[in-house]
Amino acid sequence: MAKKLKEKAKKVAYISVPSQIINSLSSSSLQSLLHSPKKASSSRKNSFIIAPLLRNSKLWCLALFFFGLVGMLINLTHPLLLPFSTTRPCTNDLPQQQQQIGFGSENIISGEGVSVSISSSSSSNNVSQSSSFWEQPDGLGYRPCLGLTREYQRATESMLKERSKKYLLVVVAGGMNQQRNQIVDAVVIARILGATLVVPILQVNVIWGDESEFSDIFDLEHFKAVLANDVRVVSSLPSTHIMTRPVEEKRTPLHASPQWIRSRYLKRLNREGVLLLRGLDSRLSKDLPSDLQKLRCKVAFHALRFAPTIMGLGNKMADRMSSKGPYIALHLRMEKDVWVRTGCLPGLSPEYDEMISSERTRRPELLTARSNMTSHERKLAGLCPLNAMEVARLLKALGAPKGARIFWAGGDPLGGLEALDPITKEFPYLFNKHDLALPGELEPYEKKASFMAAIDVIVAERSDVFMPSHGGNMGHAIQGHRAYAGHKKYITPNKRHMLPYFLDDSLPEAEFNRIIKELHSESLGQPELRSSKAGRDVTKYPIPECMCNHTSSHSTV
Repeated sequence: MAKKLKEKAKKVAYISVPSQIINSLSSSSLQSLLHSPKKASSSRKNSFIIAPLLRNSKLWCLALFFFGLVGMLINLTHPLLLPFSTTRPCTNDLPQQQQQIGFGSENIISGEGVSVSISSSSSSNNVSQSSSFWEQPDGLGYRPCLGLTREYQRATESMLKERSKKYLLVVVAGGMNQQRNQIVDAVVIARILGATLVVPILQVNVIWGDESEFSDIFDLEHFKAVLANDVRVVSSLPSTHIMTRPVEEKRTPLHASPQWIRSRYLKRLNREGVLLLRGLDSRLSKDLPSDLQKLRCKVAFHALRFAPTIMGLGNKMADRMSSKGPYIALHLRMEKDVWVRTGCLPGLSPEYDEMISSERTRRPELLTARSNMTSHERKLAGLCPLNAMEVARLLKALGAPKGARIFWAGGDPLGGLEALDPITKEFPYLFNKHDLALPGELEPYEKKASFMAAIDVIVAERSDVFMPSHGGNMGHAIQGHRAYAGHKKYITPNKRHMLPYFLDDSLPEAEFNRIIKELHSESLGQPELRSSKAGRDVTKYPIPECMCNHTSSHSTV
């Protein structure tokens, strides 16, 4: 009996302690609780309290819980206390270039092999949820409405009854966002011609060497299913047409109307059975009949969903950004080729300005802007991308909190990451997809430019606030998606009107901020009619063709 009692006394008692309690203790405190103190010559009063505690495991556990609870209460009343880490300092204190984001919880080894789950959050990075900067624009009740006319529906019924005899092949070129635009137009052209669409071919990009196929970037089965009542989509030509020499059109004119497309292609397509189109970028008219505009929206906002692998990784990145509250997404256009093509100067240093000017003089064909303007005139006309200093000043003037988390998308900026220093000086929590990725997570896709661009799009679309530094296909696509999702905040820099104030050093900061806010009061993503300006794309301005603000016209796909 005595032997059993002795063995029982040797058994160790365990207790599950919440991680919040563990977080509240310092490293030394935890060590002192996990190790029994050595016997020392102390007062009888102290030994009277401690000795029974050490002999009784239940009392020891109760004491551990009590001290942990007290520590947690102290931590709650002092929000500046940070969780301890026995392996590294708080990541928020690291230089921006050395930070590696950790989200959720991480396991570290504490004491004698005890695994303790410690939250990686830090109160110094908390963003005020009540800041007016995060307020969303009034969407005026607009919601997607893609109801089609009876005439369109009858044409669909007739088309689906007929056997496929006409096939449209399309080769889409450019970056991923350019390709998306061309795919949208390809679907609409197939509908106009009553042809079956063969899954678009993504032309190999000679700049990035990306050989991705449609199904590598987009969810092919979803694409087919969503468009089943609009256009037949097949993965390849049938055997009956495989040897047919297609009618090839390399250059469709700008603003091609449905009438022009039918008169140009329909007769030859009926005769040959296969039509091959190239160079579709922005060729189809922006002003189409209502049903075809709705089809454009259906393709852009519903059918063209990214492939599951991309969606999974992109959403993980977005979750990591949003894990500590709202975040901003920026599309920064600061690459060398952007400065050359726009005829603008980066303003980094005289050496970089000279480099861009020399490149433009040597290769004038790269200049896409008006050549009769100086770089300074272009800037004042609002034709240049914002540089990092201007992006930082604009965000600060609009009220972005210093602790705001910012995701930036875009290519490598001229001057390297140091070119972004003006932004990180004002907003230290600046990340791109490489910062968010776990080790090796992006490695398989480093040479797949379209895959990487799609990740940027997903994280940017899910942001609370989005702002591009310059126009472009990605910015336009995200503007349309955010409008279609209920008019999420989208800041359009009013460059032409704001830049003179940026150049006025005598303006007090408070007055500067007031002016900048006033200039952008109507440029925050509020509903805007496509018809208010000629030539607008419905996938950028989906009102009124694709969105309604009364329940009688509301419908979903």
